[in-house]
Amino acid sequence: MKVCIIGQGYIGLPTAALFTRNNCEVVGVDVNEEIVNNLNQGIIHIEEPGISEIIKNAVKNKVYSSSLTPQKADAFIITVPTPYIIENYSCDLSYVITACESILPYLEKGNTVIIESTIAPMSTDETIKPIFEKAGFTIGDDLYLAHCPERVLPGRILEELVHNDRIIGGITPECSKKASEVYGQFVEGDIMLTEAKTAELSKCMENTFRDVNIALANELAKICAEIGVNALDVIKMANKHPRVNLHSPGPGVGGHCLAIDPYFIYAKAPETAKIIKLARDTNNSMPDFVCQNVKKIIEKGKIAILGVSYKGNTGDDRESPAYEIIAKLKQDGFDIAIHDPHIKNDSFVNLDEATKDADLILILCDHNEFKEIDFDLISKNMKEPVIFDTKNIINEVPDEITLYNYGNLYKLN
Repeated sequence: MKVCIIGQGYIGLPTAALFTRNNCEVVGVDVNEEIVNNLNQGIIHIEEPGISEIIKNAVKNKVYSSSLTPQKADAFIITVPTPYIIENYSCDLSYVITACESILPYLEKGNTVIIESTIAPMSTDETIKPIFEKAGFTIGDDLYLAHCPERVLPGRILEELVHNDRIIGGITPECSKKASEVYGQFVEGDIMLTEAKTAELSKCMENTFRDVNIALANELAKICAEIGVNALDVIKMANKHPRVNLHSPGPGVGGHCLAIDPYFIYAKAPETAKIIKLARDTNNSMPDFVCQNVKKIIEKGKIAILGVSYKGNTGDDRESPAYEIIAKLKQDGFDIAIHDPHIKNDSFVNLDEATKDADLILILCDHNEFKEIDFDLISKNMKEPVIFDTKNIINEVPDEITLYNYGNLYKLN
């Protein structure tokens, strides 16, 4: 089987890697010429365990190549971004539409087209299907169209692509069957066949469920800070109940999924999806909450920012709330030094330089490196060492260091 994958990012590239590992030929298409050139040399641009070696071997064995344009194939998989439109929160399908149009000259009867990009309910039926019908194809007869949303965790993508259950929503039952044959090349989890709109809404609701539960924890943290209660103790004790699983509060919600997908549902039914919108508003309010408490800890000076990735132990900073927090603190006149060992950025510095003469360390990401931070270095570099841990990953500090987290913020009031 030859597979053409449009988009070589956090989903497209790992998916390409797995197809090559299972005796398929893959062409990975991307609009970024630098990425394409590097991939053809076996150099990957994302931090994800296991992928680099697979791609290097695939390039060497000539079963993987990257290109700026599609090629003829048996199956085409679309993995391009789907942001939301700020004015009405609806799903921006422009990248998906462009990707679908780009493969039209290369399609042949009997091909399978799969949309992996997260899209709003009814998008495949109402927007994507007409693109191929206008080109002369009959969906379910001579072209098979389906939506198969990704559902993986950064840092574990390869493992979860193989072992997680997959939802495949075809325009017709035959479309679902054909798409399942594509993923059957490497998926070991259950493959669940359904219709496209059900698959679309299922994926959006998976991320909405998590977003709403994070919002509940974040709202609890704000309440506890206001009324004088240790939020972390509340969560720990409440979770001893066999049917309770409160999440951990944080500085906000990032990533291309949780911070965006709930809006796709809200935009479809804004008068009904009130909890979904309120959860989004709550999570979007957390950068302000962090900044307000920073200003209670110090009025001016240098802040060492530790971590801008939205998720620990990855270099993925898409939609990260850290950037909003940094922008707000700069606007308030603070000097900012940023350290993130997982992200290459010429303006970032090492831990020693970030903490040198800092008035506050602000932890915004739960990288393992921060869980085992060098307290001796901090004590040496800071006159009065203070840490504000918004990820609640540091349990104890030496006596000379002051630690604030969501358990004791109420002491600042």
